[in-house]
Amino acid sequence: MSLHEQLSRSSTPYEDPLESIRWNELKNNQFWLPEEAISLFGTPEYEKLTSDQKQRLSQVEFINFIEAGLWLESLFMERIGRSVRQDRTHLSELTYHLHELREEAGHSLMFLELIKLSQLNVPNKHFNRLNVANLFAKFAPFNSAMFWVAVLVGEEVPDRMNRYIRKNRDSVCPPIADIVGIHIHDEARHIAHAKSMINNKLNGFSNFKSKLVSTLINKMFNDFVQAYYYPPTAIYIAAGLGRSVNWQAISQKNQHRQEFVKNSIRPTLETINAQGVNLNWGISNQS
Repeated sequence: MSLHEQLSRSSTPYEDPLESIRWNELKNNQFWLPEEAISLFGTPEYEKLTSDQKQRLSQVEFINFIEAGLWLESLFMERIGRSVRQDRTHLSELTYHLHELREEAGHSLMFLELIKLSQLNVPNKHFNRLNVANLFAKFAPFNSAMFWVAVLVGEEVPDRMNRYIRKNRDSVCPPIADIVGIHIHDEARHIAHAKSMINNKLNGFSNFKSKLVSTLINKMFNDFVQAYYYPPTAIYIAAGLGRSVNWQAISQKNQHRQEFVKNSIRPTLETINAQGVNLNWGISNQS
């Protein structure tokens, strides 16, 4: 049995995530992120916030986190949908792509339901500014190593945060633990699929192509890390924090946050670099 057939079998029967989440237990007086996963945690400014402000910040940052997920999954779903029009030579692969598309759509519905129930006005337009990531996901050849490295990066970066939340699920609101648990379960298959698609595709690249691939992937990787781990100024304003403080600058310089991100993305760096792509992370200033 091929890997695609195994992945399709493990995707069946499909379970609707909307029916598996304890929506009635969603509370606005609880943390939606473990405190150490909040971007300002570890700073004097964070310590001065009230308990209510800290909880609200965790909620807004989690909504921003899933907005990034909605943006990224919409790009992948578009490409997977287009792949259905290809010939039926690789039927098992095409079948799994449709399973993956169904699961990604379920994740997006799950995210949208949380956004609706949260009643939090969290801006999401800043993701459209990540031009390299958007262009790469839209136009890189679907069966190329570059595209599937992009998919792997896009799946791995949020997966590490989800796993941290699941590890500390007793410290967050129950529906949030349900959401990340479902996401991790499905993304494990998607990550395995991306790794299988990458296998051997980078072999034989010329030095020029390898450097070009590394440059593009590195830029996209840093865009993803920035999007998921470093909220823009508008997110702090949405959380009700004062406009007189440059909260984004504080989070960018936050040593605890830098160490948290470094530990979170280390497995992703090791996975991608093992494929011959020279991946590095460095904080970029985005607003």
